Amino acid sequence: MTSDALTPYSIERQDALTPSPSPKGRGGQDHRIEFCDRIAVIATMHRKETAIAPILQESLGIRSVTPTDFNSDLFGTFTRDIDRPASQVETAKLKAERGLDFVNTDLAIASEGSFFPHPIFGIPYNREIVLLLDKKYDFSVYGESLSTNTNFRHQVVSSYEQAYEFALKVGFPDHAIVLMPNAHTSAKKAIHKGINSEDLLKESVNELLKRSPQIHIETDMRSHYNPTRIKNIAKATEDLVRRLQQLCPNCNFVNFDVVERLKGLRCELCGFPTQVTRAHVYRCDRCNFKQESLFPDGVQSADPMYCSYCNP
Repeated sequence: MTSDALTPYSIERQDALTPSPSPKGRGGQDHRIEFCDRIAVIATMHRKETAIAPILQESLGIRSVTPTDFNSDLFGTFTRDIDRPASQVETAKLKAERGLDFVNTDLAIASEGSFFPHPIFGIPYNREIVLLLDKKYDFSVYGESLSTNTNFRHQVVSSYEQAYEFALKVGFPDHAIVLMPNAHTSAKKAIHKGINSEDLLKESVNELLKRSPQIHIETDMRSHYNPTRIKNIAKATEDLVRRLQQLCPNCNFVNFDVVERLKGLRCELCGFPTQVTRAHVYRCDRCNFKQESLFPDGVQSADPMYCSYCNP
């Protein structure tokens, strides 16, 4: 290790965005997208438009319509009686495509949610996708919300008292409950959904317990029965708006967003590169223009605790 390596790193002031060479050059083709007063179909049967439509109207001027006979259950159910046909994003796109069959327009919105253990903490985790499909300008963009704010739970119970105790813990009756003989039940007739009253809960529990000493209870994660999930869908919609308003400085196309995070922020004590993020790289989906944004976390040097030399 040389003495030069221990020389404190001197940071030169740079612009926040460092452009890479543009394939078209400044002043190239303008790919600006117009949204104001366009009609979008929201492909849902579970009242997701209550979270999505106001944000799109206020932020982008998009007017929304919701088909009365759209069946989103064809694309998978949380109760597992119908499998999702593709990945979360692809399924949202399939929903949007299907929504265009119901309304004479070229703009569609669809949402898709998933629930799984947090990769670090193991607690329930909710990922919400809200996707915009634009046939007029030939692109799709989705917004995303990742949150531990979810009541997603399940349990095996053997009495009404246990079922009621579970229900209260997950926000019943504002949040509905699902009951079924066991977690692997696939017969629709055996699955009791949308339970949001004590009378209905007691009736459903007693009916199922007549056939089995134990039954499966879980939260109803459909958006119109789960106010907590609706809030996360709204956050995903806000992220979608952010992406649609974040324009490429070269061609004005939407979704000029981070595609790579570069490590190497230098240690404030010895100047060695660390594993802390030094810059974000933004790229345009339409013209491939790139820009590098330095110090995205607002700090220009890393704490020595993250340095492999100062803190081996």
